Amino acid sequence: MSVAAKLKTRLIEGDALLGTFVKTPHPSVVEVLAQTGLDCLCLDAEHAPFDRIDLDRGLLAARAGGMPTLVRVASASPHEILNALDLGAAGVIVPHIRSPQEAEAAVRACHYGAGGRGYAGGTRASGYLSPAIAGRLASTRTETSVILQIEDVEALEHLDALVGVEGIDAIFIGRIDLTVALGETDPKSPRVIAAVSGIIAACRAIGRTVGMFTPDLSELSMWREQGSSFFLLGADHAFIRNGALALRTEAGF
Repeated sequence: MSVAAKLKTRLIEGDALLGTFVKTPHPSVVEVLAQTGLDCLCLDAEHAPFDRIDLDRGLLAARAGGMPTLVRVASASPHEILNALDLGAAGVIVPHIRSPQEAEAAVRACHYGAGGRGYAGGTRASGYLSPAIAGRLASTRTETSVILQIEDVEALEHLDALVGVEGIDAIFIGRIDLTVALGETDPKSPRVIAAVSGIIAACRAIGRTVGMFTPDLSELSMWREQGSSFFLLGADHAFIRNGALALRTEAGF
């Protein structure tokens, strides 16, 4: 079983998974983080300056290090999803999914078929081979993690129908965007906490895996008790900054 298929299986089964965001578009960062024993990485093409070449090199480094790596694509546009998956991403996190219809379109864009992902045989995703089409169609179904991000007020209005769309492997809660969308400035405000809890409850009611980012690690036990099992925490920028601050303190300067 490939590392991508293992990640998808663990994600669907609700195993505890820990990863982090990569904001620096350089393969060396991915290469270093691939040595950490995290369950996955996520290249953040939504909020960091990843172009197609950067994603290509980052996913190459991830594959060389045996690290399953997701891409948070810039948008739900099919060409963004196609690009990430052809380059060898283990899956995608698709931001700003607001309705069941948008969820259905995003799922469709992740897989081959009528109205879905455009087919190409000789990509990194296929090992630069041109496998039999039937086999490739089947393998992408078992290897591609489809994760949709909820972070808008509109999504809360269609929550049960949205999270119930067939083909979603996990829902990811964009906590900070959700905070702003709700007209709040504190991700710990009661309205935000209630919204996050509601999303988790809707997902767990149908056995859907749910994940999140949280800025406060002391909250992890609470969210895990509610049913969240997939966490993308921190980012390489924070690791560098915090490491430098710790060095200064430890060195006495």
